[in-house]
Amino acid sequence: MHLRMPAFDRGVTSFLWGFGFGLYLWLGMLAIGISGATAFIISAVAAGAIFLFVRLKGDEEVRRPSPVQTKQR
Repeated sequence: MHLRMPAFDRGVTSFLWGFGFGLYLWLGMLAIGISGATAFIISAVAAGAIFLFVRLKGDEEVRRPSPVQTKQR
């Protein structure tokens, strides 16, 4: 039997990243004295931006340039 991690959709992982960072930002802003409504709005907008960024750019693999490309420079 081969055990492996289950595959999750990119939308689920993007939501978790956005929610986690948004929660972190909201709690951090409350800790430094920003009002609750302002902290919530700013963290909700940031969480949405983080969600979109991870959803659109999170699956790209970083590739090394091929030896042919480095010799041409």
